[in-house]
Amino acid sequence: MHTRELGQGLRVSAIGLGAMGMSMSYGPNPGDRDDMIGVLRYAVEQGLTFIDTAEVYGPYVNEELVGEAIAPIREQVVVATKFGWNIVEGRMQGTDSRPEQIRRVADASLQRLGVETIDLFYQHRVDPDVPIEDVAGTVGELVAAGKVKHFGLSEAGAQTIRRAHAVFPVTAVQSEYSLWTRDPEVEVLPVCDDLGIGFVPFSPLGKGFFTGTVTPDATFEAGEIRAHVPRFEAENLAANQALIDHVTALAAARGATSAQVALAWLLAQRPHIVPIPGTRRRSRIDENAAATTVGLSADDIADLNALVERLGVAGDRYDESGMRMVAR
Repeated sequence: MHTRELGQGLRVSAIGLGAMGMSMSYGPNPGDRDDMIGVLRYAVEQGLTFIDTAEVYGPYVNEELVGEAIAPIREQVVVATKFGWNIVEGRMQGTDSRPEQIRRVADASLQRLGVETIDLFYQHRVDPDVPIEDVAGTVGELVAAGKVKHFGLSEAGAQTIRRAHAVFPVTAVQSEYSLWTRDPEVEVLPVCDDLGIGFVPFSPLGKGFFTGTVTPDATFEAGEIRAHVPRFEAENLAANQALIDHVTALAAARGATSAQVALAWLLAQRPHIVPIPGTRRRSRIDENAAATTVGLSADDIADLNALVERLGVAGDRYDESGMRMVAR
């Protein structure tokens, strides 16, 4: 696995691992806690050493899981976690990025992860009630105190990124980006280019859609994240099959899987892009890691660049409340 540089000299594996699904959002887990620790350590063995978690995943238990998994291999891992929610009795009750809350979350995350320093600390969602300058300044204080190494933003708008970066350098912006979610291309990616900020796509496989395993008649349990995503409603899912059919055909022609093509396309967009697909299976770790060896031609990339414009996408990527919280 080769490495890539985000902003501020932070070097990470070219493909990372999103750990959220090991604790929540994607239905019954195929393994127990020990199995997931094994998958995390296996990912590091295969070179996927950039691991993403958050306070709110669980909440709390995902950080604990990641912390236990990386304890014996801490020096090999770049670990990212996030702050910015008001969590009451295990449920998110809106955003909270007040400076005192950021400091509290940092201390709690350090303890759960069992680390001395958080490598990358993201604001999970922009808090409209707290100036981003105050957020950036507080994280800057945590960096000065040695509790955090790098500052990140998640799902922030272009102007917010610029304002934050003017106070304390932003190392990475994390947002949803994939073959069917192209929102960052308009303003956010150009800002990252301009300011030297890395970009970390989450859900780079479209919440599993581009693995080719989501059938047109798929149903999702009430607790599953996809049960609340308009894009996965029956009518929209059927309409969106044209996208995966096209990618699957291209993958077959290139001796790859559809997921590998989706990841290889992302890697080709910018040298500072580092996708973090989530998985709970070793076989998917192997598949995702091998995406770095998939050779897409300039024509392939141009074809995939135009895919959404040509075929369209049915349904939003979040429900109405979720869409209100992005690009602030």
